[in-house]
Amino acid sequence: MTFRDFLLLAAVCFVWGLNLVVTRWVVADAGVPPIFFAAIRFAGLALVLFWFLRPIPKQLGVLFLIAMGMGAGHFALLFQGLAQAEASSVSVVGQLGVPFSTLMSMAFLGETVGWRRGLGILLAFAGAILIAVDPQTFSLSFGLIYVVFAALVASGAGILMKRMPSISALQMQAWIGLFSFAPLFAVSGLVERDQNGWGALVDGGWLVWLATIYAIIGVSVFGHGGFYSLIKKYDISLLSPLTLMTPIWGVVLGVVLLGEVLTLQLVVGAAISLGGVFVILVRPNRVMPEAALGDKVRGVKE
Repeated sequence: MTFRDFLLLAAVCFVWGLNLVVTRWVVADAGVPPIFFAAIRFAGLALVLFWFLRPIPKQLGVLFLIAMGMGAGHFALLFQGLAQAEASSVSVVGQLGVPFSTLMSMAFLGETVGWRRGLGILLAFAGAILIAVDPQTFSLSFGLIYVVFAALVASGAGILMKRMPSISALQMQAWIGLFSFAPLFAVSGLVERDQNGWGALVDGGWLVWLATIYAIIGVSVFGHGGFYSLIKKYDISLLSPLTLMTPIWGVVLGVVLLGEVLTLQLVVGAAISLGGVFVILVRPNRVMPEAALGDKVRGVKE
């Protein structure tokens, strides 16, 4: 990999890591309802990427189900988790998308896993459990449970993508945005009816507006688009281990920008979980190479 491309990958991982911190601030500190904020993000994404909707892809029904998994379902759960759990913990637990995708490729696509990847899967979940469990009360963090289910839902949608013809990352993002915003607004109206989403968005001032633009342009357009350009040049087995910079940035930025406490429990749990994820990433998946991307953009080489 050229140094220039490595810098691009590092920038993409930084953008993704910062996104968790920014979103945590919006939904926890600025008071914007999480599902409503997810709906705003996807409405803006559909508007910005409107021209990428054409040509209309085949199998729109399957694409709709993928959008419900990777878009509406994943982000509704993830943002609910960020409203209740610290960004540093979420950035690590969110990496469970990698072992979940591997397990699903075993169950539905016939992938075989040796003892090394099996150990990696166990370590990934063990570290996440260590982070999520309160050692004093032995209770689970409710916010991180949302994050686990978010990773699971996105991994299930990744399996559905095996049925889709080749489609570019930006076109996929455009259709996910188009399909996702209306259901999210509807769900927000049902479960967040006691919260004034529009009022919180307007009253939040320029920082909330900037965070919204960042989520749309910075993350979905630059982040996913930049990563997809690298996928077309390099093998996933080279890129995927390097994407572990994302949770590292999430932890660091959560501590620096939000004042989150870097506890021994988090450090040990992150080391175990990310170590397990790394073991999975360096052992290629034969039937579903994109499983190594977890809940990141799953573009297919064209």
